[in-house]
Amino acid sequence: MATTVRDVAALAGVSVKTVSRVVNGEPHTRPEMVQRVMAAIAELDWTPNPSARSLRSRRTGLIGVGVAELRRPYLATLVQALVTEADRRGLPVAVEPHHGDPDRMRSLLDARGRLFDGLVHIGPLEPGVATDGALTDRPVVVVQGGDVSAEVDQVREDADEAVALIARHLAVMGRRRPVLLGADRARTVGEGADVPSASMRAALARAGLDVGDVPVVRLDGVADRRAGADAAVRALDDHPGTDVLVCASDEVALGALAVLSARGVDVPGRVAVIGYDNLDDGQFTTPTLTTIDPGAGRLARVALELVADRLAGRAGARPAVVTLPVDLVRRDSTLGQDRT
Repeated sequence: MATTVRDVAALAGVSVKTVSRVVNGEPHTRPEMVQRVMAAIAELDWTPNPSARSLRSRRTGLIGVGVAELRRPYLATLVQALVTEADRRGLPVAVEPHHGDPDRMRSLLDARGRLFDGLVHIGPLEPGVATDGALTDRPVVVVQGGDVSAEVDQVREDADEAVALIARHLAVMGRRRPVLLGADRARTVGEGADVPSASMRAALARAGLDVGDVPVVRLDGVADRRAGADAAVRALDDHPGTDVLVCASDEVALGALAVLSARGVDVPGRVAVIGYDNLDDGQFTTPTLTTIDPGAGRLARVALELVADRLAGRAGARPAVVTLPVDLVRRDSTLGQDRT
């Protein structure tokens, strides 16, 4: 005979209504009740009927993932991490690229409660988009959104720690004349893009490096390989004494490496290159690429935890801002890597 909701309720010592509240993730259910019901479900190996549950709870069981595009390797990596984490939790996911179109982004936010139970958005939200319910029944979590002004939960890597690791690495390598290809990730709203961020300058000073004249070469358009190659040409022509290129992303770094190779510049002997994002491509360059790993898996795990907590009514009334540690990945020619 098939297991029923009544069997689960009997084993847990609760009412059928309590089992329903736990299964549907309704708020204000006492944690001990949730634990008893979940233990009974596991012991009986019971699977709720998803169609009936959706009708009763008005939930779809679907989580949306909003992203500008999937052509950028790091964005695709982070989307894959979110899909993998959602699959581990038994949550179906719909990936929705909006190509930076404000109207499509607004439609995506409006779909919460109708198509999606909640939304994880990669990157900043368009100013003025409606986020009603983002802290209650229609959660929104923004991953790597910079200085988000909307009332939403946020998950991001520790950019201050990232620039500190970069600065210490430069000091250890004996590099004294860095050039930044693109603004560093610690730059905040209001800081100019033509100079290192205040956090980067402080980190360089702590590492004993002269911060008085650290140039930043702007990137043209998207921070991709072409932009990195063009910026590297300008950096080498305008700052011939540079001994390290600190790149805004691994894609920018890959473009810079191509230019250095074409010019016959010894890397890392004459000029070192540091990236950001820990793309797999960096393992197969010659030489391999040292980079900052923002931890896509960690970001995905915490983002979905925040969504689940909101849906279950376990989160607070104020937005959560979670800042996660990063790693410096130093690779060698044998495709190994050393994290610091």
